[in-house]
Amino acid sequence: MTIMNNAAYTVTKPDSLPTRLTCYQRRKMFREFLAFTDVQPTDTILDVGVSSDRTLSYSNYFEAWYPHKGRITASGIDDASFLEELYPGLRFVRTDGRSLPFPDLSFDYVHSSAVVEHVGSRESQARFVREAWRVARKGVFITSPYRFFPMELHTALPLLHWLPARWYRYVLGKTKLRFFALEENLNLLSRRELERIAVLAGLDGPTVTGVPLGGWTCNLLLSARRRS
Repeated sequence: MTIMNNAAYTVTKPDSLPTRLTCYQRRKMFREFLAFTDVQPTDTILDVGVSSDRTLSYSNYFEAWYPHKGRITASGIDDASFLEELYPGLRFVRTDGRSLPFPDLSFDYVHSSAVVEHVGSRESQARFVREAWRVARKGVFITSPYRFFPMELHTALPLLHWLPARWYRYVLGKTKLRFFALEENLNLLSRRELERIAVLAGLDGPTVTGVPLGGWTCNLLLSARRRS
């Protein structure tokens, strides 16, 4: 599989409606993370999937909004080492989230926003979630766009992604957005599919909830705490 730069996963403009909606949703999801974890200033956090993008207001929002920068380890396939200069105390490690170079239970919490839909097949997605769970001492918090929200926010196209995957990929492959037609670049998830991945990954008592936008579920939140 060819690993693409994270900045390639969006075609929206910084001032576009999809960008503003995404930023609005990520504010809500950040608040959900704080509520779920009741995170303490001493807790360590691994954020999986940081981006080299510096143009969109929501890129690397966790690093921007979380106050205790020195407790964050940011990781991703991009060279996002600029985060260490931007946020003194933060540590950046360049790595694939499906094979994290950290011992078991290395961090109190693992956070990942809108990455799991970009790592390939369902098996690859389960591997990604399993790795996050492996290195978490207390819990994980993983977000992903919801497949059945009317607008697909990566492409800014409405409804096309509701087609069966084979048809959706065929039609999208005929457009200038063919990058997103490939499973390894975008593999959207329903609630049931994310629940199944959580079970395959071995999470303790996983919960999948939805984050609404305009009366529709727009994003999914996968969370789980260790029982011991």
